[in-house]
Amino acid sequence: MTARTLDPDRIVVADEVADALGSGGPVVALESTIISHGLPRPDNRSIARRIEDAVREVGAVPATIAVVDGVARIGLDDGALGTIADSDDVLKVSRRDLATVVARRGHGATTVAATAHLAHLAGIDVFATGGLGGVHRGATETWDESADLTTLAETAITVVSAGVKSILDVAATLERLETLNVAVVGFGTDAFPGFYLSDSGFPVEWRVDDPAEVAEIMSARRALRIGSALLVANPLPEDRQVDPALHDRVLADGLAAAAAAGVRGKDTTPFLLAHFHDASDGESLRANVEIILANAALAARIAVAAAG
Repeated sequence: MTARTLDPDRIVVADEVADALGSGGPVVALESTIISHGLPRPDNRSIARRIEDAVREVGAVPATIAVVDGVARIGLDDGALGTIADSDDVLKVSRRDLATVVARRGHGATTVAATAHLAHLAGIDVFATGGLGGVHRGATETWDESADLTTLAETAITVVSAGVKSILDVAATLERLETLNVAVVGFGTDAFPGFYLSDSGFPVEWRVDDPAEVAEIMSARRALRIGSALLVANPLPEDRQVDPALHDRVLADGLAAAAAAGVRGKDTTPFLLAHFHDASDGESLRANVEIILANAALAARIAVAAAG
């Protein structure tokens, strides 16, 4: 990977990240919506640094991405992280929102779509997140589909996630990923994970068991000029997943509560995740943290293998 020339008034790459990119070293992009919208205060700030530490421990450089004071930041110092973690005016920013938030000098926590776009723009090849967005339940009536999917269809980046969030229509999401030419491999699994669940009930066609295999696929994709993303599905170990019976009960209650409250669109995911946190006695939060730490570590292993 190599650093790219960017507008310094709009995009700032942290020195550590720029140095690693300039020397061809391993870098892992990290999203920031988990910090501002996915984790409770004040633990969100310390967990954000734990996620970065998981990348460093493997030998890669973390690049947490966010918009602060109208500048897209590729790598956050303590002040920028504090803004994203603690401020009440941090917007959840997808790719379509980036230019508006930057132009208005606002703060934005980047979704998978926005993070993937900015990471690719900076020359970062590997990105770790918790769970990918996808097709929402009832999308045949609402047309509600995450911008994550269409962004990954045209962004050549490797994304490590625990599959897609189990609150979504997993079958429809997998169909859309196929249609959009987003490649999917299961890491150490033949089953597509469902975020809180190790197995969503759907298989993956391709399995890899070593980061070097992923790095080789990445190399082949570059040679073949494939411009879409590679999704590496990394499940929680079965004994660390949320109990499936608890998961199904909480999900059913959450969907009913969202419908009753008229929650739709991009507000649905944070609503349901908050419901899971409240109704699962902390089990969903425990799983969420374990998921992103495991994905960050695996992404770092892949980045190190690809840089070697």
